Amino acid sequence: MAALGWLTPRKHSATARSVLAGEAAAEAGLRSTQESHAASEAEAAKADEVPDFPVFGDNRAAAFFDLDNTVMQGAAIFHLGRGLYKRKFFQRRELARFAWQQTWFRLAGVEDPEHMQDARDSALSIVKGHRVAELMSIGEEVYDEYMADRIWPGTRALAQAHLDAGQQVWLVTAAPVETATIIARRLGLTGALGTVAESIDGVYTGKLVGEPLHGPAKAEAVRALAAAEGFDLDRCAAYSDSHNDIPMLSLVGHPYAINPDTKLRKHARRLDWRLRDYRTGRKAAKVGIPAAAGVGALAGGTAAAVALHRRRR
Repeated sequence: MAALGWLTPRKHSATARSVLAGEAAAEAGLRSTQESHAASEAEAAKADEVPDFPVFGDNRAAAFFDLDNTVMQGAAIFHLGRGLYKRKFFQRRELARFAWQQTWFRLAGVEDPEHMQDARDSALSIVKGHRVAELMSIGEEVYDEYMADRIWPGTRALAQAHLDAGQQVWLVTAAPVETATIIARRLGLTGALGTVAESIDGVYTGKLVGEPLHGPAKAEAVRALAAAEGFDLDRCAAYSDSHNDIPMLSLVGHPYAINPDTKLRKHARRLDWRLRDYRTGRKAAKVGIPAAAGVGALAGGTAAAVALHRRRR
């Protein structure tokens, strides 16, 4: 895949792999949007709070949304894993080893780098040799089975406000770009930037292009997309729950902390960023634990963590 030459000067250094991952995500996101036909418009959910912007008709502004725990409860890669397990991509006996990792994500509401790396490595080993079209078809079914009911209505309304103002709205996530593109289309968004898995002749090789779209790589992807589409980042907005996305949030003029983890909440308050918390319950507001965590999270985690499968040696 050819790298894009869209990057503008950066205030902070970025690794070459972050730049490559960001450019690859931007290219894949644009391509998938250009190739899609008549995206279905999702019905906007109501919310008590709406932003005091966007400015109607300001097409040099755009909005960038993290996915996991920002737009959707839980991690997309784990929900995808549930669907792959259901379709016998791997065996039941491998569930227990990884169940606690998804449970941790659900209870703590934060991303553990080791857990997420394990998930990515496992997902790559699972899909190696499968056709991209096959995984796209499964992704459509998985969205209906496990994801559609987990969209945060408040965040969905924020995205709709940007769409109603005539602005582009993009998901920016470490999830596979194919999965992210399906979610974006189902929600009526413009497109998605996600981790790009290498494929040759429509078949996954088991490798990534660059690195996962995480942390600084997300900022690189947004920067590349903004250069390609002519966005003024000072007029753009970004939304995330995780302190890992501070580089992306710091890139735009209107950063929002949505359902923030403890570190992001402190950072947002220090810089006077806007905060929105759509979780319920005293603990959620106090320490950032997602609503509906508990026994249900453990049961759901046992099924969802199958995405962390490692190929048997």
